[in-house]
Amino acid sequence: MNPNENEPGTPPNDPPSSQPASGQAPPSPPPPNDPPAGGPPPFNQPPPAAETAAPGHSPEQRQWAMFAHLSAIVGGLLTAGWAGSIGVFIGPLIIWMVKKDTMPFVDDQGKEALNFNITVGIVFLALLLLSVLTLGIGLIIAIPAWIIIGIAWLVFAIIGGIKANEGVAYRYPLTMRLIK
Repeated sequence: MNPNENEPGTPPNDPPSSQPASGQAPPSPPPPNDPPAGGPPPFNQPPPAAETAAPGHSPEQRQWAMFAHLSAIVGGLLTAGWAGSIGVFIGPLIIWMVKKDTMPFVDDQGKEALNFNITVGIVFLALLLLSVLTLGIGLIIAIPAWIIIGIAWLVFAIIGGIKANEGVAYRYPLTMRLIK
């Protein structure tokens, strides 16, 4: 009989699978603070994306900077359909003019919000001119562009307000910086 074979009724001679084969080191367990693969971080650690407000900007400055971004939405809603939606410029302009000398963060974000709204206004005006000069044929381009740009304007203004409230200097994409 082969010495590696077992007789019926006797336990096998194979080493348990938890023990390494001869000549190999046992596997080490993962450190206790490492999260499981693909899992959330351990309970006692904050998530890596957690950040605090930027030092140097007071809560009041962050709040006014947020108002500079979001006032364009309020002004746009209040003047929609009349006055050429001039309200999108008025809110950021008033906040910037009142607070620019006393709050540097509001000065920066107020100019940014104003520049973005001026840029969007120029694009809307150019699309209107395209429609008029082509005797209405340009509306094929202008109407979808107005819808897309209007949604993007709303989204970027909200993002700007949120970032400003977090103390982050937000820069709008594709913006002409006319006011420096």
